[in-house]
Amino acid sequence: MEKSDLSLTDKLAIDRTNLANERTFLAYFRTFIVFISSGFAIIELDILTDIRWVGFILISIAPLLFLIGLLRFFYVKKGIKKYY
Repeated sequence: MEKSDLSLTDKLAIDRTNLANERTFLAYFRTFIVFISSGFAIIELDILTDIRWVGFILISIAPLLFLIGLLRFFYVKKGIKKYY
């Protein structure tokens, strides 16, 4: 089935799916930013010296979250292109 053969409803459904995929990636990215900034804040604040280890854990988990989000984004994008 070529793109030109799709009805307007199908084209809109594909657009909605693409937008949902992008929103999901942005949620992963937002979580990545929050983990990084929270980790640095915990490490830098003198009041929170007892839980500095939490900051290091947050900073070490953040790139993993970003990578998972990025891989998922491209995997779903590839699946969408495969069927349409």
